[in-house]
Amino acid sequence: MNKRILVVDDEKLIVKGIRYSLEQEGMQVDCAYDGEEALSLASANHYDIILLDLMLPKLSGYEVCSKIREFSQTPIMMLTAKGDDLDKIMGLDAGADDYVTKPFNILEVKARMKAIMRRSSGAEKREKQFVLIRNLKLDGKNRRVYIDDKEIKLTAKEFDVLWLLATNPNKVYSRESLMRIIWGYDFPGDLRTVDVHVRRLREKIEVKPREPEFVQTKWGSGYYFNENE
Repeated sequence: MNKRILVVDDEKLIVKGIRYSLEQEGMQVDCAYDGEEALSLASANHYDIILLDLMLPKLSGYEVCSKIREFSQTPIMMLTAKGDDLDKIMGLDAGADDYVTKPFNILEVKARMKAIMRRSSGAEKREKQFVLIRNLKLDGKNRRVYIDDKEIKLTAKEFDVLWLLATNPNKVYSRESLMRIIWGYDFPGDLRTVDVHVRRLREKIEVKPREPEFVQTKWGSGYYFNENE
């Protein structure tokens, strides 16, 4: 089945260019030019990924992303002309899976999109279906997480990070290796993306995020999942 993509940007030439490039690969592309239109389309349709500009009329990209996260875990890639690191982090905090800064290379955008969709669709085989560690349960088949039998809503990338660490307990992964494995990049990415996702993940699954029980830091090395009491 062809992938269905939502492209959101108020610059019509950018939308036209992205749409043309994606349609050349057989993807179905819907377009929106403001935040309200984007939110309406996202709520009415299923998309494999959403490309979402940060600066939009009516509703900002931040607002759209946050509202989409209230009802959907569809992967979201932020498109932003801003170079401010705070803007990028705010986009990730709003629930975005990744971001790319304008002007961008469409080949890089498509490579990132495909990596995100491949991971979020569960195309890569998982040997385990369930992981149960203390009061934390991971359902690999349905991509769900429970603590004390209460479901915790994670984004696609947050789940991928947790699944990798939990299925390889006590193994330390550097930020570079997490970027390569989870985001699937064959080119350098912004390692702060990893840090933001880990912080958000801790805020959702840890009783004390600053004193994590599950996802811990090996200073100078990376992150690991602690399976011990």
